[in-house]
Amino acid sequence: MNQSTGPGTPCEVAIIGGTGLTGLQDMQNLRHELITTPYGEASGPLSHGVLWGQPVIFLPRHGYGHTIPPHKVNYRANLWALRQANVGRVIAVNAVGIIRPGIEPGSLMMPDQILDYTYGREHTYFDGTGEPLMHVDFTQPYCEQMRGIFRDAAEQAGIYLVDKGCYGATQGPRLETAAEIDRMERDGCDLVGMTGMPEAALARELGMRYVCIALVVNHAAGRAETGIHAQMDAFLDLSMERLEGLLKASLPGVCAHAAG
Repeated sequence: MNQSTGPGTPCEVAIIGGTGLTGLQDMQNLRHELITTPYGEASGPLSHGVLWGQPVIFLPRHGYGHTIPPHKVNYRANLWALRQANVGRVIAVNAVGIIRPGIEPGSLMMPDQILDYTYGREHTYFDGTGEPLMHVDFTQPYCEQMRGIFRDAAEQAGIYLVDKGCYGATQGPRLETAAEIDRMERDGCDLVGMTGMPEAALARELGMRYVCIALVVNHAAGRAETGIHAQMDAFLDLSMERLEGLLKASLPGVCAHAAG
């Protein structure tokens, strides 16, 4: 699939914001673009601007008012709109709960694998409505080149980043039971979230490089005595602060590779 509206290889860099990231206050020279897609409306207009000296496009996954639940996000329209805007690299930000012992809320993780527990979502562009069928290779769901950029930038900046883990994508919007988290742990999941799929697979179908930066904001169900919402309230701001540092350190490398 090649849906670029511009010539040559897609080169723009996009950030998709999750819970807690509905805007980028430091973006300058903002302009907004509403793109019509064959798959309906995206979560909102694309915000074009300059972030810490780097050109980026921003789209909040849950809408600018954070009103769209995970199972109602129009993932196909979101990725299509970004691809039409010539985006070739996507930085996906997701708030997650931690399953793996030894990692505390407030940490940043960059998963390298994913397990999909979602259902009923429009999860592919190859739905028998005209596009020739293609079975994309999803062995490694995240772009290793972009993962390497973030890994190196975090190391050089002294930022703690857990660079391996399996993301378990659940349906939501309810949180999981302790028994469901036990099953996910047996399946090999290290973290749990609600928006990792089908977003990552759709990006692969469109030929976009995609990386997930997960903000650990709580222990998963049954993994801590403190309530999950209390943990989110306590650690979301800390995770956002650390995310800002990671993006500042990593964006120059991501944008340089995109333009190269």
